Amino acid sequence: MNIKEAKEQIKNAMTAYFTKDTDGDYIVPVEKQRPVFLMGPPGIGKTAIMEQIASEMGVGLLSYSMTHHTRQSALGLPFIQHKEYRGFEYDVSEYTMSEIIASVYDMMKTTGVEEGILFLDEINCVSETLAPVMLQFLQYKVFGRHCVPKGWIVVTAGNPPEYNNSVREFDIVTWDRLKRIDVEPDFDVWKEYAYSKGVHPTVLTYLEIRKADFYSVESTVEGKTFVTARGWDDLSQMIWLYETNHLPVDEKLISQYVQNPRISKEFAVYYALYQKYKSDYQVDKILNGKASDLIKKRAQEAQFDERLSLIGMLMDSVGESIRTDMAAYLVLKELTASLMRIKEIFTRPVKQPFEYVEEQIHSKREKLESGKRASSLSKEAQRQIKDVIHVLEDQVGLIRSIQSYEDAFNTIKKDYDIRVKDHNRSVKATQKRLSNLFGFIEQVYGEGQEMLIVVTELTTSRDAVAFISQYGCDEYFKHNKNLLVYDRRLEIEQELKKYKLD
Repeated sequence: MNIKEAKEQIKNAMTAYFTKDTDGDYIVPVEKQRPVFLMGPPGIGKTAIMEQIASEMGVGLLSYSMTHHTRQSALGLPFIQHKEYRGFEYDVSEYTMSEIIASVYDMMKTTGVEEGILFLDEINCVSETLAPVMLQFLQYKVFGRHCVPKGWIVVTAGNPPEYNNSVREFDIVTWDRLKRIDVEPDFDVWKEYAYSKGVHPTVLTYLEIRKADFYSVESTVEGKTFVTARGWDDLSQMIWLYETNHLPVDEKLISQYVQNPRISKEFAVYYALYQKYKSDYQVDKILNGKASDLIKKRAQEAQFDERLSLIGMLMDSVGESIRTDMAAYLVLKELTASLMRIKEIFTRPVKQPFEYVEEQIHSKREKLESGKRASSLSKEAQRQIKDVIHVLEDQVGLIRSIQSYEDAFNTIKKDYDIRVKDHNRSVKATQKRLSNLFGFIEQVYGEGQEMLIVVTELTTSRDAVAFISQYGCDEYFKHNKNLLVYDRRLEIEQELKKYKLD
């Protein structure tokens, strides 16, 4: 299955394991809670989906790579305990608490999170001395005498033997204690993630043209060459940073992340060509509805690869506007709730007005720090809280010298209203850019496959779907309806071909 399907399988298992009876006890006992085992090639996002799951379910996440652990650190150090049995004294070997188990308790203590995921990566690469300990752990969630706390689900991951020389084959006894999920690379699924993370458009459009280059592991006379989803993701981040700092993005940089000579060379050529397209097509003019006849003519006559690149540039520019607007929307939504709390508190004041706003800042900082420590907040959620804190800090500055609660509230409300107006102005500009995007594609390509690509890409983007649902886009609904009719016609044609007589 792909990584998206694996994510749903894990969430479903966790929901089942977290289910309690009427007495508040977990229905599935600890020894029956089979650890999930994600088996798949390296760099396809196994760790990333665990972070997403923890964030979406609001639970803690503690990750360990088992290749870094010895028997002593996993099991604990032995010590001699003096005991008496039936009048006789004995020296008995016991063990200190495992570093891994102790870390779970530490997280619970510092964050207050009672439920979570203990994620053990590369579990099939443990040393020979640690293997028996791991077998006991997989069945009973116990290292030595110390058990994983109730409410913590164990998820493990590993690579197939063909990708890692250190892999130890599990026997049937071990496999029979695991909930195994096999995962394969899937570009279309990764693309959904890529849109939400703002992966560089050159990476997305290049892979859209050459999907076979998304994931590749090859053996050559000079050794293994490879490219993974992780490599593309990391390369994308570096491209953004290099462009920001006006550094050259060339094959030397690309080959550090895309470790396949052919693919790195071809992507370097494509990146240079993409930059030329970006200059030639003047994307901002197109999205502002001012595309020249020369640009339209070139777009009509372009080869399909160039058309995909143009669509990628247009989608990236619109996508950035949409992401900005949706981030602002979520901040305003939180500020609305904050404003209502302030209004209520100001009816029964005992402190200075600004002190109540500072209390909200303190509360959000605590939530942010706790979420970071527990890995229960996504990067987007962390950024949202930070943005809200910055606004509240600005509001504290506005009312610090105001004694009247009514005046303080009116000042905060005025600041809020200005922010809402700015946001609405930005949304209208984005709506106009979206409309111009559809207008350009329709005028140049009509209802062809280019329009299909635009509608599909918007539907794939989580932020775009949220924006259109919140603010609307007549052109999207019009062309999406046409797309559904077109898809149905293709289905009918395929059915008719089955019965076609020669």
